Amino acid sequence: MDPATGQVSGDSRLNAPVTELVQKLLDFGIDGLGPLDGATAVADKAGRGRPVEAAVADVIKSHKKAAAAGGFVTGLGGFLTMPVALPANVVEFYIIATRMVAAIARLRGFDIDKPETRSAILLALVGADSRDDLLAKAGVVTTGRLSSLATQHLPASAVMMINKGVGFRLVARLGEKGLAKIAGRGLPVVGGVVGGGLDYYLLGRIADHAKKQFVAAP
Repeated sequence: MDPATGQVSGDSRLNAPVTELVQKLLDFGIDGLGPLDGATAVADKAGRGRPVEAAVADVIKSHKKAAAAGGFVTGLGGFLTMPVALPANVVEFYIIATRMVAAIARLRGFDIDKPETRSAILLALVGADSRDDLLAKAGVVTTGRLSSLATQHLPASAVMMINKGVGFRLVARLGEKGLAKIAGRGLPVVGGVVGGGLDYYLLGRIADHAKKQFVAAP
């Protein structure tokens, strides 16, 4: 058993996809690659000449729409495209969620280039129970909110353990999130509607969590 991630011995085959997923979330979700703007650009554009909370609301609204659109496009085709579309859709969802959380953190005054802040952003994707478990296994003590993690200075090994742990939790959820959609994917158009609607709802839950976790930086 890996003390940091809870990975059972023999699951080393998951190391590559976990590492790839975490890197995609950091590269695409926070920094931005290719045509996808990074979280800094998104936050700065939303916050130009506007109150912080109005900008946060705008970021959440635009990303919920993006999540719904992505779920609809990759969901078309029902069972015919599910083996390919389902994993791609979930990865796309978490990239959008990562960028949204990172933009919220930046608007609230956090340095999203700081390794500890980036780990806090990833932890916002897995929920409070998983977060507390991963932090405990990495030997990190916080005051309750992820914002306290973002202000700490952790050794690189602890940051790596947290990020890897998040990756394992998200990879484990790929099937769970997919199974929640299967019932609605028997018909092509219905499959797209269910996919997009569920992504919209789930991203809203992550947004609510992120707003509570990343309070205005001191």
